[in-house]
Amino acid sequence: MNLHAARLRYKTRFFTLLVVLTSVCGNFSLSWGMRQVGRLLTVSPLAYMRAVFNPWVALGISLLILWLFSHMALLSWADLSYVLPVTSIGYVLSALAGKLFLHEAISRWRWAGILLIVAGVALVARTAVGITGTAPHRSGAPS
Repeated sequence: MNLHAARLRYKTRFFTLLVVLTSVCGNFSLSWGMRQVGRLLTVSPLAYMRAVFNPWVALGISLLILWLFSHMALLSWADLSYVLPVTSIGYVLSALAGKLFLHEAISRWRWAGILLIVAGVALVARTAVGITGTAPHRSGAPS
């Protein structure tokens, strides 16, 4: 394996981990914070603006912004058909965080769905990353 391919593999793994962690931690923080201010919310946009200043909500928003940028970066070189299935392990980790830290009840059907996600992630993770490195050709655009 050449140096370029090794760097690309490392970069892809790093950004995949970053996407998953920022998604899980961002959604957890947002949920935790909104549970603290949720009772105070009304239909007024002002109530939502006040919620943004809750430290947990602000942390969640910040992490989800980081998630967006890292997700965009990852999609700039890795195939969509690889990125979305592999990063969906974040859904599983979010469910586990909800169960462990927010004391959410997870039904058997939800656990079954979670296991299907895990199986899908395992299947896709066994495949090559699929880095095309080329932009799609658009008709009418100069080559």
